[in-house]
Amino acid sequence: MKKASLLILGSLISVITNLDAAQLTLDTQKIAVSGLSSGGYMANQFHLAHSKWVDKVGIIAAGPYYCANNSIKEALEKCVTKRSIDIDKNLTIQAELYSKNAEIDPLEEVSNSKVWILRGKKDKTIASEVTDALFTQYQNWLGQEQLRYINDRPFGHNFPTLENGKECEESTSPFIGNCNYDAAGEMLNFLYGPLLPRTSQATGELISVDQQQLGGSAAKSLAKEGYVYIPKTCQQGEICQVHINFHGCQQNQETIGLTYITENGLNNWADSNQLVIVYPQTKNSMFMPLNPKGCWDWWGYTGSAYATKAGSQIMAVKNIVNSLSKYIEIGNNNDEQ
Repeated sequence: MKKASLLILGSLISVITNLDAAQLTLDTQKIAVSGLSSGGYMANQFHLAHSKWVDKVGIIAAGPYYCANNSIKEALEKCVTKRSIDIDKNLTIQAELYSKNAEIDPLEEVSNSKVWILRGKKDKTIASEVTDALFTQYQNWLGQEQLRYINDRPFGHNFPTLENGKECEESTSPFIGNCNYDAAGEMLNFLYGPLLPRTSQATGELISVDQQQLGGSAAKSLAKEGYVYIPKTCQQGEICQVHINFHGCQQNQETIGLTYITENGLNNWADSNQLVIVYPQTKNSMFMPLNPKGCWDWWGYTGSAYATKAGSQIMAVKNIVNSLSKYIEIGNNNDEQ
């Protein structure tokens, strides 16, 4: 692929550019992932699948690894608003089995990570016990200084921001909350260490990429287009790191356009701190695999290996990052992952 659609934030004017001339240099030796709701579940799955590669994780309003146990019935009964959850043994045993069989990276690698978790007290979608179980699970693998859990704020089921979105206590589309709280900044500062202040307006470029081409056959359940936010400093030759952010259900471009991508606040921090944000996109489906709300697969709609390295969505997003790396002449493509 030689060309991509470029979306200039603010005016959203679409132009065509040759990325081979962009002279971007990305450090993909280690990467970060984050996500909200189903995207939070996917961030956790991606982390455990590739914990040698992923060492920074931000999760908003989601539950523990393999919570659904490859069953939509169990997902609804244990991992959302229901409060029937037995996590401490069964799900950790499954992770240990996957690790032993090399279906995910060795769990010992998780100990080299930092993890930031948030759940709002007014969340009507994910029960507190569910996110508590995620926190408990990570406590098995991480030291106290590497793990932060915020669960005392009156937020709904949303991505809290300083001023964007709906009323903070609401749990409705587009699931962005006007909370006078910068979740993006709180998360990124914990994961990366003290950062330079955010820009008041995002000034970089949002590039549309062909997920089917970059992701390969594993990308069948993804949308045609995904997005990559590139700050000006990265375009000008600064070495930049990669942060993958997974949207939640009903937050993909097909459902709400670019609202989630442009209003969650990540791009403002990316501008001043040399971060390239990758926004992979799901697609809505009323047929098999059934996914009418455009959720990421955390219960097995793409196959039983969904939470492992062999999971199609995990493979597709990894391929997108590595293919994008090759395309824009990134130094480390992680082909060994």
